Amino acid sequence: MIHHNAENPLYARYDELLAILKEFDVAISLGDGLRPGCLADASDRAQFEELVTLGELAARARAAGVQAFIEGPGHMPLDQIATNIRAQKLLCNGAPFYVLGPLVTDIAPGYDHITCAIGGAVAAQAGADFLCYVTPAEHLALPDADDVYQGTIVCRIAAHAADIARGVPHAADRDLAMARARNRLDWDAQLKLAIDPALAKKYRSRNKRKQEACSMCGDLCAIKEVRQYLHGK
Repeated sequence: MIHHNAENPLYARYDELLAILKEFDVAISLGDGLRPGCLADASDRAQFEELVTLGELAARARAAGVQAFIEGPGHMPLDQIATNIRAQKLLCNGAPFYVLGPLVTDIAPGYDHITCAIGGAVAAQAGADFLCYVTPAEHLALPDADDVYQGTIVCRIAAHAADIARGVPHAADRDLAMARARNRLDWDAQLKLAIDPALAKKYRSRNKRKQEACSMCGDLCAIKEVRQYLHGK
């Protein structure tokens, strides 16, 4: 674009691109090049102007028989997330929306997978359709396998929390099963139900006494106390 001083060819020849995608049954991801890269840029005029354009492109894709979904913001204060999701759904006629986070603070390098999960849970509860994970290496380095693993796990937690909040059928079944396993002090079941069983087993292994209760409460375990005084066990 800079070399030829010309419009983005993917935009200028969008209808030709749609014809190719239609022929091969490919969905198009309409990216937001003006998404906020820091909190100070969130919800500015450029972002919303582009969202209007993305809605128009999504409508043209539908008219051409091509499925389209919309990319969302990357950095955004917590209180602006739900409004942005609603705006996207309105301006893009309900097209599927996926977000990179959003990251709710700019000052947590090394922990951006957590700031991403916080924003992602709010976004998904508000109606986002897909969460794009962020790794701890975001803004610092290329992620390694462990970074990818951590980013994926916390993103799954955010999505699961949002599914529960939105009342997705059976979303909380596993949580209820975990609550019952904890009531039984059934550690095998608890570890199997954990979203990250390997990490749960690692922490459980710190209980050197191999006691029935967790090592946090030990002999003062509330569940054991209730069982003893109410059930004589």
